[in-house]
Amino acid sequence: MRKLSLATFAGATLLLAGAASAQTTIVETTGVAPPDEVVTYVQRETVPSIAVEGDVAVGYVVPPTVELRAIPTTRTYTYSVLNNRRVIVEPRTRRVIRVVE
Repeated sequence: MRKLSLATFAGATLLLAGAASAQTTIVETTGVAPPDEVVTYVQRETVPSIAVEGDVAVGYVVPPTVELRAIPTTRTYTYSVLNNRRVIVEPRTRRVIRVVE
């Protein structure tokens, strides 16, 4: 009986650990994938970098003082270069949806 409850506890612990890591993945991604032509446009444009506070990563909210640059082929995305990192931004929320490396 003791072996069974120990095995049950170990199995439940593994399941909970897997659920926790899956939840983290959902938080870290936006589920939005900009088209390749948007990524290519952002990669080739030469614009100055703007220094901002904080870690520029997916989910970062771009301060209102930073100008978001238009992408001619779409109104769905804008971009900027923050702390020397090229980012694609959702203009309505000003959230970074992709860091272009």
